[in-house]
Formats: sequence, structure tokens, C-alpha cells
Amino acid sequence: MSNLLEVKNLGISFFNGGEKRDVVKEISFDLKQGEVLGIVGESGSGKSVTALSLVGLLPKTAQYSSQSSIKFLGQEIVNADENDLRKIRGKDIAYIFQEPMSSLNPLHRIGDQIAESLILHRGMSRKQALKEAVRLLVMTGIRPAAEKSRAFPFELSGGQRQRVMIAMAIANHPRILVADEPTTALDVTVQEQIINLLIKLKNKLDMAIVFISHDLRLIRKIADYVCVMKDGKIVEQGMTQKVFEQPEQAYTKTLMKTVLVVNEEQKCGDVILSGRNLTVKYPLKKNFWGKTEAETAALDRVNVDLFRGECLGVVGESGSGKTTLGMVMADLIKSQGEMRLENASYRELNGKFLHKKVQIVFQDPYNSLNPRMNVEQIIGEGVNIHFPKMNKEEKKDLILKNLHNVGLDQGAMERYPHEFSGGQRQRIAIARALAVQPEVIILDEPTSALDVTIQLQIIELLKDLKKRLQLSYVFISHDMQIIRAMSDRVMVMNNGKCVESGLVSEIFEHPKALYTRKLIEAGLY
Repeated sequence: MSNLLEVKNLGISFFNGGEKRDVVKEISFDLKQGEVLGIVGESGSGKSVTALSLVGLLPKTAQYSSQSSIKFLGQEIVNADENDLRKIRGKDIAYIFQEPMSSLNPLHRIGDQIAESLILHRGMSRKQALKEAVRLLVMTGIRPAAEKSRAFPFELSGGQRQRVMIAMAIANHPRILVADEPTTALDVTVQEQIINLLIKLKNKLDMAIVFISHDLRLIRKIADYVCVMKDGKIVEQGMTQKVFEQPEQAYTKTLMKTVLVVNEEQKCGDVILSGRNLTVKYPLKKNFWGKTEAETAALDRVNVDLFRGECLGVVGESGSGKTTLGMVMADLIKSQGEMRLENASYRELNGKFLHKKVQIVFQDPYNSLNPRMNVEQIIGEGVNIHFPKMNKEEKKDLILKNLHNVGLDQGAMERYPHEFSGGQRQRIAIARALAVQPEVIILDEPTSALDVTIQLQIIELLKDLKKRLQLSYVFISHDMQIIRAMSDRVMVMNNGKCVESGLVSEIFEHPKALYTRKLIEAGLY
């Protein structure tokens, strides 16, 4: 079978102020029609940069090595004319980006954004395109699809936004689908649906897929052939079954053996945060005069307590309300009901005082980091606000200390967010939260973009910091394995309500709610 894609001696370097950094180092692979190529590796290994190069989307600071070649059906992509690349992108080669919020237009409705591509590439009328957009949303598991097609991106959960990106990518039946961490923000039950959907589409359309992930379980399920990347190089490649069952390289063997250890429950102190009857509603439909005729409850009379020194895990499927709860606890969304810090109502507290005590690490680090600031400025922004009397050297030492805490070195301080991988950006976000020395940190999917080995490092780091600094965490995740490894107590969320809560051992060993049992039986841990 002939190759759709041929990558030979691909080398990519980034230039910043005269400094050259080699990111991808002379890698080669082929992709045949109907084949799924899995690319796996740690954050910063070069896998996402490789994916961007396949459709000519590298930033201006990037440069190919002289021997680099990427051919799609014999047509050279490296340094190709932009007009030629536009004819290929979206139609012949489609791309699912890692961070959906930065890829979707915040001013346009979801249905219109999907329809735009259908009108452009398939010549549909607007009416036909909007109808097809609804069908695509149904295929990717978004319900109710007709209503959601009229929503704006900010009205959807992180997982729902990622499914919209998948619907957009498959709309024009591309020859190759490049999927860069396409299931990062999704709970495991929906991950399975998306993987099964991609396999079904691949078989139906005879489409090839380049599937990039740090999740070995997903790579093993979907890929026919796998490339393992480390430090910009392919250290091992071969048929998936052989690589997983008989890995030859030490690094590959390490990836296969990484496991998360169940957390030991801690005895905790008094209540530091509490919420009663927390309710957040969003309008679904308004009449001509702007009066709400239909609404949905993202949170529905939820009660929550966070004890000093504990980690409260909040788990549920995409759209269950867990992120909304975190935003309310961080005082970033107003709700009905009442939130209290120790004995004081949020309404009575000074905002600056409250936001020093309670910090948040967002789900999408690319969207939450200022692209015009370097890392030193990003972390230093909060330090300047909350520690105005610190001198310049003390602030720099504090910033560097927190960078070291999350596994980054001094060289990161002068670099900008776009120069880091998704996982590295998430570590910068954690460092920024730690730098102001809070008592409570809300962690919204803080490890979702990280490979397994880095997940383990971050979890161990967070556990160590919690113990040393007597921090309290609200740890939001769709990954039951991570929740079990991190949490002392668990809240299970579904449709805006808390369906069950208790000690982590009670929830996992003796779940009472049918929904909790379904999550566990689905193999989430």
C-alpha cells in the first residue's frame, strides 16, 4: 500500500534572540492510507511540534533543518507556498488542537463555526451546513445537540469544547486526521466513545490518523503503529503490539511501568472553606425582550466543605458541574447560596485578601497565561501584587524556587508560553498559583495535559507541598485513578448535583450511588 505521508529526516529548531534550540531531531516515519500512527512521549518531547509541522503550522521562530522533508501524496509541505498549504489544511489534512478554547472563536456560536468549514469545503448552503453541524455534534456525544449548536464556547465545559473541535475536524472527511491530545479534557467514558468514533470513521472513510497522546492506554487501543519520542528524537518505533509487549528501549519500558499509588487518607483540621445551597443557572433561551424562558442549572443546591490540610477530589463526567463548583469556590463566578472562608462570608471579604488565600490552576493553561509576558513576568505578577515590599532579588528567588518546585529550570524565566509544550505550560500555571503562598488551591484538571510520568511527579509534588505547607486542595478531575491517588475525600458530581461524597476508600470500595458505581465499573481506575 502506498504512503499518504512520508516524513524523512525532520529536524526543527526554534530561534529566540539569537539562541537556537533543537526541538525535533532528524526523525522519520511513514503513514499509509487507513492506518493509525500513535506518537507518545513526555511533555516537551517534540510530539506536538511534529504534529504542527505536518500541516505547516509552525510559528515564525521555527526553522526546518536542510534535510527535512514532509510529503503528502508526493507534494512537499516543508517550506511550501502558503496558498498551497491552505488547499490541504482542513480538507485533506485536518487538525484537532490540544487547547480547544484558544482555537474556537469566542464571538461565534458553535453551529456557525462548524458550518463555516462545510460551506467553504463542501459547498453546502447555510441551512444544510447547520443541519450537518447538529448531526456531527450528535456523533461526538454532545446532548442536546440542537441547543448546544446555538451556544457560545464559554457556555460549554472543557470536554464539550474539545468534542466540538473533533466535530469540526471530521466535517470534511479528510484523508489524514492529526489529533493532538484530542481526549485530554474528557472523562474516560467519553474518551472511549471518541476513540470508538475515530476508529469507526477511519474504517468508513479509509482515513489515516496521526494520534498524539501521553495516555498509553489510548495509544494501545487505537494505534496500528507507534513512535515513542524523547528529547526530540524517536527512541523506538514499531507495530503497537510489539512495542507494548516487547519494548526494547529503557525509556519505553519506564513509560509502560509508571503507576499511580493510592493516597493514604489524612486526618484533617477544621473547615477552611464551606458552601451551602450553591446554585448557578445559565439561560438557554430568551424572548424578544431579553427575558429568560428556559435555563439550565450548572450547579443545583450543592453543599461542600473543605477541611484544612485535606485534598477534596471532585469527579464527574464533562458537563457535570465540577469546574463551575471550582470557579464558585475561587470566587470567579457568583452563585446563589453562600460561600465562606473560615468564619467569614465571601461577600464580606476584601477581594485581594480572598484571592491570596484561595488560588486556582485552570484547566486550559494556554488560555490562562498571558502570551505577551515571559514566565518570570507571569509568575511575578501575583508576587508584585501580594508582596509589594519584597525587593527585586527576593522576588526573583521566590519565582525561581517555585519554578524548581514544578520541574522547570532558570532558563524558562525568559521564555514565553508559546515556546513550551502543553504540559510545561500547565506546570507554569501551578508555579504561579504557589508563588503567592495561598492556603487553598483549586486545581481544575491540573494533570490532564501531562504524560503519565509527569502526572506522577506533579501529584507527588502536590502531596509534598500540601504536607509541608499545610495547604488544602480542591482537586477536580475526570480521571478516577488520579482522584484515588490524590484525594482524602471525594465528591461525585452529575448534572450539577452532588450524588455522593465520602472518604476516598468508602467511595471506591463501597459506592452507594448507581452513578458512582457506573463510573467505577467503566474502568476509570
